[in-house]
Amino acid sequence: MSNPDFDDFDHDAHMRRAFELAREAADRGDRPFGTVLVRDDTAVMTDSNRVITENDIRRHPELHLAYRACRELTPEERAETVMYTSTEPCPMCAGGMVTAGFGRVVYSVGSDEIAAFTRDEPSVRSTEILDGVTDVVGPVLHDEGRRIHDEFDW
Repeated sequence: MSNPDFDDFDHDAHMRRAFELAREAADRGDRPFGTVLVRDDTAVMTDSNRVITENDIRRHPELHLAYRACRELTPEERAETVMYTSTEPCPMCAGGMVTAGFGRVVYSVGSDEIAAFTRDEPSVRSTEILDGVTDVVGPVLHDEGRRIHDEFDW
């Protein structure tokens, strides 16, 4: 497949899967973040946050899936891939995604909102880091995504 029309993908279904993964992470004792990689409108990889349970600061789902995609998919395949993530990627994850070169990133809750939940200073937005590399779209299903963070004990 070349030049996929990402607008035709089932954004709601893929984002809701990311939400399920975020809830699984929270239920496991990690922070509520989940991510799905989609090619040809089909999920090809999923992950959820494992920073606490694996005692590894790198185990954000976005960064881990970028790593896996670079190992398992060609650059052309990655360019035809959309990352759906429950929350806008942090600067560390967005930096890894520059190398991955996904076609698009779709998020639900903005990093500025997460900064308010965590009481951290707002960080650089992923759109700034991925500018010219990957199209960043969001928020999508914002109220549903935000509810996950409202219910989490930040």
